[in-house]
Amino acid sequence: MKPLSIGDVTITSLVERDGPWRRPEDMFPGFRREDHPDSMARLAPEVMDPESGKMVITYQSFVVRTPRHVILVDTCTGEDKGYAAPMDFDKTPWLRALEAEGLKPEDVDFVFCTHLHIDHSGWNTRLEDGRWVPFFPRAKYVFHKGEYEAWEQLAKEGVERPGGAGGVWKMNCEPIMQAGQAVLVEDGFEIEPGIRLLLTPGHSPGHCCLDIRRGGQRALITGDLFHHQLQCHDPELSTIFCWDAEAARASRRRVFAEVAGTETLVLPIHFPSPTVGRLSRAGEGYDWAFVRD
Repeated sequence: MKPLSIGDVTITSLVERDGPWRRPEDMFPGFRREDHPDSMARLAPEVMDPESGKMVITYQSFVVRTPRHVILVDTCTGEDKGYAAPMDFDKTPWLRALEAEGLKPEDVDFVFCTHLHIDHSGWNTRLEDGRWVPFFPRAKYVFHKGEYEAWEQLAKEGVERPGGAGGVWKMNCEPIMQAGQAVLVEDGFEIEPGIRLLLTPGHSPGHCCLDIRRGGQRALITGDLFHHQLQCHDPELSTIFCWDAEAARASRRRVFAEVAGTETLVLPIHFPSPTVGRLSRAGEGYDWAFVRD
């Protein structure tokens, strides 16, 4: 995506992978595209691969630069985790993107994970002499307290859930706490003035968006509040990875109703370039329009 300015804040993207990934029928329980001809026809060309019939899904992090701090939002899948297919794709594009941003790991002040799924917390850590250590040696890692504790409990119980649980938490989160770099926070926590967490539970227990309001402008980094434009047209669509599908629907309805028809710029983690867009009302659902200029 193109660099985005929100007042004195600049937002850029680090892409780990993108391209066709999963059919909507496999992502949204009960979805049949023949039941949604109007919705399918309204899709932006970037978000669906016509040859495979798969949704185009991007794995990316956002770099939020303020005059005071460098904040990294979500850390993709990460290297050395030993994941099986299809999560075993080449991760080096993310490292090259970080370098292209002119950033070294020690330049990052804060890491914020919207939630702790496998594809949002991977570069939190790296393998060093057989143990996991923080990838960003100076950063404070901001985790919503409820999110962290839910996955910690699953790890203690040895329970796995879609999107990752105990094993992911042990690699990506526990080492951060052991290193003294974790900050467990409550709803509405401000990383700095005008940059705060907005609790949107459902996809995971403590899923949060990052709400950026500076200079009279607003951007909302939405994590996995929604994954694809189809969920704009029909906010009732929750994914196979959602912890609580109904709570995820309620969070989408609440946020969509708040930002639709406003100048708020929305940045969904999994949307391909140009990534940034706006929502508007359309019948019982919403329309999505990429910002293309």
